Amino acid sequence: MAIAKAERLMNLALCLLGTRRPLSKRELRDSIEAYVEASRPEKGAAGSDDSFNRMFERDKDDLRELGLVIATVENLDGEVGYLARRDSNRLPPITLDAEEAAALGLAAKVWQQARLAGAASGALQKLRAAGLPEDVDPYEAHGALEPRIPVHEAAFEPLMLACRDRRPVVFDYRKASAARPEPRHVEPWALECWRGHWYLAGYDRDRGAERVFRLSRITGRVRSRGTGFTAAVPDVVTVRETVASWAGEIADGTALIRLRAGAGYPLRAKAGRVRELGDGWDELEIPYGHGLDAWLVEFGPDVVVLEPAELRADVVDRLRAVAKG
Repeated sequence: MAIAKAERLMNLALCLLGTRRPLSKRELRDSIEAYVEASRPEKGAAGSDDSFNRMFERDKDDLRELGLVIATVENLDGEVGYLARRDSNRLPPITLDAEEAAALGLAAKVWQQARLAGAASGALQKLRAAGLPEDVDPYEAHGALEPRIPVHEAAFEPLMLACRDRRPVVFDYRKASAARPEPRHVEPWALECWRGHWYLAGYDRDRGAERVFRLSRITGRVRSRGTGFTAAVPDVVTVRETVASWAGEIADGTALIRLRAGAGYPLRAKAGRVRELGDGWDELEIPYGHGLDAWLVEFGPDVVVLEPAELRADVVDRLRAVAKG
């Protein structure tokens, strides 16, 4: 059915764009096969007229919503006709200088490892067909720069489409401190890459609050759940700032830990002070912020929290929860 409607809209658009004079509903009805089929008098002449009129009005509204400017003209006999003048439906010429073309080329290169590679390449081809100067190659300009944003998570594409369409989703999510995933019902707002990982920000319906989810912790398939959001989407979605605060990047104190020698290099990079203890252990002083306990748990037996006491208790609780499964 979707293909049939798309074909019908395309035929109507071509008729309206290709004519030099307004076409009446009767002429359009006789020119487009789908309208001819809808007008067959299976339910009588009145029924076929009503069916065609409803279909034509819906199609006309759909084309206008898609951006086609359709003029309504009344002739001397009072008959109404329709046409889409080419001068009213022509985009202005595209003019890009070398720097702008280079920026587009870099943007396209970013997605070479993702499912968006084909769309990015196709967009540049359309710009070339629309008038991008032949002497400008967006792929070659600034060729020393090779940006890459890897997208390996299967959840990326369905979540990207859900963000675009404002469509709620449900997926199974495994927290860092949990042994098993649990379902999450989310109204997705935005996706962002931060330090090599993709994150989704959105409204968690089960918890009634904003949450950020790491895509690599989503298991199984992302499923759509109805339409429409129940919570307002903020004007600015600060994915990186939220992730940074939950990951302990925004620190308001310091913590003292023991770290096994030769392990925990990300922790060593953050350390303000390192002291060798011997017997294969070092003592580190690191920034302490909300979410640091979840990060330390990922290092397992290589980390022992010395202080503060509340951080040590949080890490122990998380490890016990994992051990219980």
